[in-house]
Amino acid sequence: MPKKPNMTLKRQSLPCPDLARNQSWPFAMRTLAGFLWVLSTLPAMLAQQELDITRYQSGESVPISLSGFNSSSMAVLRFDLGIQGFEVVSREEAEFELMGSNENNQLTGRLKDAKGNRTLFYRAYPEGKPRRRIHALADDVVETILGHPGIARTMIAFRGKSEGFWEIYVSDFDGYDARRVTHDASHVAAPAWLPGKLAIYYTSYKVGSPNIISHDLRSGRRQRVTRNSGLNTSAALSPNGERIAMILSKAGSPDLYVANHDGSGEMRLTTTREEEACPTWSSDGKSICFTSSVQGGVRLFIIAARGGNIRRLQTGSVRGMVTEPDWSPDGKWIAFTSMTGGKGRICVVESTGGEATILTTGEDPCWAPNSRNLVFMREKNGRKTLSLLDVPTKQVKDIRQTISEQSQPSWAH
Repeated sequence: MPKKPNMTLKRQSLPCPDLARNQSWPFAMRTLAGFLWVLSTLPAMLAQQELDITRYQSGESVPISLSGFNSSSMAVLRFDLGIQGFEVVSREEAEFELMGSNENNQLTGRLKDAKGNRTLFYRAYPEGKPRRRIHALADDVVETILGHPGIARTMIAFRGKSEGFWEIYVSDFDGYDARRVTHDASHVAAPAWLPGKLAIYYTSYKVGSPNIISHDLRSGRRQRVTRNSGLNTSAALSPNGERIAMILSKAGSPDLYVANHDGSGEMRLTTTREEEACPTWSSDGKSICFTSSVQGGVRLFIIAARGGNIRRLQTGSVRGMVTEPDWSPDGKWIAFTSMTGGKGRICVVESTGGEATILTTGEDPCWAPNSRNLVFMREKNGRKTLSLLDVPTKQVKDIRQTISEQSQPSWAH
């Protein structure tokens, strides 16, 4: 995964073409020749004037300095950039410099190449809540330097314990502005976002046996997706939002099924006597990774979304129960939990299988839209809390803890 980029500033003065230098040519001809030469070389000139920066490929952080912001804005920027591969350093140590102002309730930010003293952008952020504007600035910094969209304005869903019951909450990616979605006074579990929509699916026990519910966050409208006897859980939406993978036990042991997003057109994919769980879709929607104990012990398996034979995904020397997989949006990685002696570890492995990498302690990882960050649950001071992980640098930051227990996170894509 991530390598130090080649960060070079390419600058070149504009040479005069030989034709334009030829004084024997009439003035008009010399002018026309020079103009045509400039037009022909303009794309290359503009490209050379841009920063030639590749994606970071190693665990090294991007050194950046911050100045001019008030204390609250500085704290938000440190969090947003720190969890996306940046390290805030002194101006002398920085490769990039972010200067700003919060005067008159107006946020401005200027990003510079600290070594070449070149401005990369200067922008004003007049609209939105103060934290939202800082998030927007952080996202612009990430996209300008790393070349992919930032995650500071994304959302997560999770379950939290309130008055003895698990309920569904949604919040900003850092845990702020948390809103309670359900008020069922009955346990809920496994929230999953409908891609590109302000809607989630989850398992509810309010109607008796566990069933999957779809919930439009704009209108508040809820619908039952399943009405089967037994277990109906672990909803996972396909990348285009048209299909749902889920675990149903109506035929006996819990098996993997797929259906349309409204629950119609159910198709059973596995027929084992053992228990299947935790489905997750590939980025192209053609495959599903899930857990099963079909070969002894809980392991990861992959099956075509249209059905067929299952194949085991090799995770190398990782021991214990391998569970809770999540496929990265770019299709390259699968994150999962390895449980040994009651202790969970967050791991990642290439989606084709191989030797997995252990990243940190915790459970239930879920990828961010950038395929670089993970949100996961870990025990801290005897409480379940949610944390963010920057996979290349292994930087971990806790999100804001708004309720006593938080678990089962899902990142909106």
